[in-house]
Amino acid sequence: LPGLHIFTIAFALEVSVGKTNTVTALNNSNVLLPCTFTTCIGFQDLVFTWYFNSTELIYHGKIKNKATEPTLIWHNPRVEFVGSTTKKDNNISIVLNGVEFSDAGKYTCHVKNPKERNAQ
Repeated sequence: LPGLHIFTIAFALEVSVGKTNTVTALNNSNVLLPCTFTTCIGFQDLVFTWYFNSTELIYHGKIKNKATEPTLIWHNPRVEFVGSTTKKDNNISIVLNGVEFSDAGKYTCHVKNPKERNAQ
């Protein structure tokens, strides 16, 4: 049809867990679990969560905007937030303190940005 234009809007939320996807730790040590995200159009009321073995929630936070640091919603007492979102990189890394053999498994960093049509 003449005059009909279809526009595609590209949203890009990208999450990275660093150069290696395997972390090795000594028993009873503290281990950094890195995670950063990038977004083309910024973020507002962004929610991020960390899971252990896909189902166990170990950290839940919210970030109002680029000018504010994350607000803790809930966390496992052994997990500490060490990132920052007001600096250049949007770092939502955590540290797992006092690692035990039972902590071996898969850790997932999940980000949801409402400003990008809830891109995840």
